[in-house]
Amino acid sequence: MTGTTARRTVVSIAVTAALACVTACTSADGPTDSTDSTGAPDRSERSLRAVERATGRAGSARVESTTVMGRELSLSADGALGWRDGLTGTLTITYTGGTTAETMRRLGTTAMEARYLPDAYYARMGDEFADRVGGRHWIKYVYADLEGLGATGAGFAEQMRDTTPHQAVKQLLASDDVRRVGEETTRGRRTTHWTGTVGGATAQTVDIWVDDRDLLVKKVERGRSETGELSQTAYYSDYGVAVSAERPPAADTADFKELLKAQESG
Repeated sequence: MTGTTARRTVVSIAVTAALACVTACTSADGPTDSTDSTGAPDRSERSLRAVERATGRAGSARVESTTVMGRELSLSADGALGWRDGLTGTLTITYTGGTTAETMRRLGTTAMEARYLPDAYYARMGDEFADRVGGRHWIKYVYADLEGLGATGAGFAEQMRDTTPHQAVKQLLASDDVRRVGEETTRGRRTTHWTGTVGGATAQTVDIWVDDRDLLVKKVERGRSETGELSQTAYYSDYGVAVSAERPPAADTADFKELLKAQESG
């Protein structure tokens, strides 16, 4: 493999890791204002505002999710996230299908650990990646650096900050057709099911299931892209759980921005 090809492969792996970290728990963006025709909050909004407040105040939860991005990528994620003082936590992300997953498998990576800190997130790659970057296993993505890389990087940074469960409630508060579906049992708990459409031209359906403490138990998002169906199902439990994420050793960490510079320098 030539030096140029090797550099391109390393950056390709790094971009894929970024995509996986964002995809594992992200929600679609949207405005948060919602009022009825009189300008006053309607009953749906009052109920959802209560859910948004309760879920936000909880500060942390355990998360299990499965995500499909058409033919490109599917994955599962498991761990705990906190959002009281910026996003923190650790997820184990497993590639389960798609063309991107096949590429990663050929490069010796079928799963990775993602650590989220308020200023950056880190993805732990396999030994083959480490062999190509001086023995370093972790990739570091500083949010401020991503925002300086144009629309795509800024989008990654924004989505990463918006991965908390109450963001799904904000999406529904922006929906013109939000409605209460009814009472259902979700993982053995009595819940209220809400649904709505968000996103305009690239509309997505968002469904949430809320327990009697106004906390999200389940969230489902569905939509479509050029590569096929987009969907994510997430379950939340153990609200208030202690969450920690240690910054990996600097000597075992490669900076994503520096990897890009190395590629551009040829």
